Amino acid sequence: MGNSLCLSFSSKNSKALPIDTVFKLPSPTPAWPPGGGFGSGIIDLGGLQVYQTSTFKKVWATNEGGPDDLGATFFEPHLIPDGFSVLGFYSQPNNQPLFGYVLVGKDVEEKNVSPALMKPIDYTLVWSSASLKKIKKTGNGYIWLPTPPDGYKAVGHVVTISPDKPSLEKIRCVRSDLTDQPETSNWIWGPGTESNSNDFNVYSFQPSNRGTKEPGVSLGTFLAQNNASSTSSTLSLACLKNNKFDLSSMPNLDQIKELFQAYSPLIYLHPKETYLPSSVTWYFNNGALLYKKGEESKPVPIEPNGSNLPQGGSNDGSYWLDLPIDDNAKERVKKGDLQSSEAYIHVKPVYGGTYTDIAIWIFYPFNGPSTAKLELLDIPLGKIGEHVGDWEHLTLRISNFNGMLHKMYFSQHSGGKWVDASLLEFYKGNKPVAYSSLSGHALYAKPGLVLQGSGGIGIRNDTDKSDKVMDTGERYSVVAAEYLGSEIVEPPWLDNARQWGPKVTYELLVEVQKMEGLLAAGLKSTFESLVKILPNEVYGEEGPTGPKMKKNWYGDEVSS
Repeated sequence: MGNSLCLSFSSKNSKALPIDTVFKLPSPTPAWPPGGGFGSGIIDLGGLQVYQTSTFKKVWATNEGGPDDLGATFFEPHLIPDGFSVLGFYSQPNNQPLFGYVLVGKDVEEKNVSPALMKPIDYTLVWSSASLKKIKKTGNGYIWLPTPPDGYKAVGHVVTISPDKPSLEKIRCVRSDLTDQPETSNWIWGPGTESNSNDFNVYSFQPSNRGTKEPGVSLGTFLAQNNASSTSSTLSLACLKNNKFDLSSMPNLDQIKELFQAYSPLIYLHPKETYLPSSVTWYFNNGALLYKKGEESKPVPIEPNGSNLPQGGSNDGSYWLDLPIDDNAKERVKKGDLQSSEAYIHVKPVYGGTYTDIAIWIFYPFNGPSTAKLELLDIPLGKIGEHVGDWEHLTLRISNFNGMLHKMYFSQHSGGKWVDASLLEFYKGNKPVAYSSLSGHALYAKPGLVLQGSGGIGIRNDTDKSDKVMDTGERYSVVAAEYLGSEIVEPPWLDNARQWGPKVTYELLVEVQKMEGLLAAGLKSTFESLVKILPNEVYGEEGPTGPKMKKNWYGDEVSS
C-alpha cells in the first residue's frame, strides 16, 4: 500500500487461534500518491502514537444472542508492532465476516510529562458467562475492566477464558488528558434481544462529541455494560483524544482524487423512476428561477454557477428557488437529466483527523410523491411527499492510517444509516453500490422494499437495479475541503442558505380525504392508522436547504 511505514513485529502471542472468514475488499488498494502523513500507518496524537491493526486471534465466542441471534466473538489484537501496546480487545457480531480494527499505542517520551501509557494496577471482573447455562458458547468467557493508576483511564477491556485475573502486562491505560468522553453506538451482543437484554450488553463506542473540529478518536474497542440504562457520564471506558490535531494525516488533493476513483459509488435508480438527478448547472441553465419575498412577480434567472444567488445569511424565507414558469419547461426540468448529473464532493476530518469523510452530494430537481402500503394494497398519496429540489448524499469513511474504506453512510429522508464495508455490494473493484428509492431518492445498500412503518402499513421505499445508473466517479467536483485552505474554490451556489424549492402549503386533511374517498370502507381505519405515523418530511411541500446548511456539514452523520 502506498506510503506504508515499515514496522518490525514481535513474536509474542504468535500462536493465533483459528478465526472466522476475514473480509477483504474485492481488489487490492492502489499505491496512494505521496505527500504528508496520509497512509503512513502511524498517527501521532501528541505524545501518543497509535497504529491501526486488524490482525486478531480469537479468545471466546458465543453462538446465540446479539444481532440476528447469532452471537458474537471476542478477539485479542495479534502481531503488535514492536514498542506498541494493546489498549483494548475487539468484538463483533457473528452475523457478518470478521471486519474491524483496534488502535494500539506507543508512548512518545516527553520531558517533564508523565508517560502516556501505564500498566493497570488491578482488574475488576465485569461479567462472566459461567452462569449462562442455555446460551451456546465455546467454553466460558470473562470480561475484565482494568483499574487505572491515578491520572489515567482505561480505554478497553481484556477478555480471558480463565477466571484468573489477566496479567498486568496484558494492556495499558492512557493518561487522562489524552482521553475524551465516549458514548455507545452499535449493539454487539447481549444474552437476549437489544430491547430486553438489560442485565448485560456489549457495544461499540465512539466519542460523544464528533465533528470536523472535535479531537475525539475512536479506538475500535468494545464496551461491556452490566446496566443498559447507564448514561454516557457513567461509562467505564474513555475514548482517545488527538491533542496534536494538526490534520497532517489528512489526504492532499491528489490523494483525494485517487481515493475517490478507487471508491466512487455506483447508484442504481429504480426502473420506474421519473425524477432523475441533474447537475446544478443544468438546472440553472434550463430555467430555474430565484424568487424574492415581496417581489414574487419578478423572478430572476439564475447564473450557471449561481453567482447571483444570495450569499450567507440564514434560511429566513426571504429568497427561494423554483422551477420554470412555463408548464412544458417545468415538466421537462422536473424530470432531471441523468447525462448531466454530477457528484459534489465535500472532504472533512472526523475522529480527530484519524479518518476522512468524503461526502458525495447528489441533486435532483424534483422529489416525487409518496406511495402508501396498506397491507396488500398500494395507495398513491397524491401531492404528499412532493417538493422542488432534493439533495441526497452518501459518505465514504476512510482510514487515514492506510486509506482503507471502513464504511459508507446512506442518507434516508431525515436520517440515514452507516453500513460496514464488509456488508456492502461492490461493482468493478472496490466501488460500493447504492440503490435510490423510487420518487423519494432515499439511498439503501440493498435492493427491495423498505417500509417506513410497521405491521405492513407505511410509506414505500422501493429500490431495484435498472439501466438508469449514476457512476459518481465519471462526473464529480470537489466543492469543499476546508482543511486545504484556498486550494479548493467553493462554487457560489454552495453558500446559498435559502431553500432550493418553494414552501407550498396545502391542507393535509384535504389530501387525506381524497385518498380515503377512493378506499373501500374496510380500509379507511387502516388508512387512518397510516396517517398517524406519516414521517414529518411528507407533511407539505417545502424545498430543502443546500448541503452546506446541513448539520452534518461540520458534524457527524445522523443515524435513524
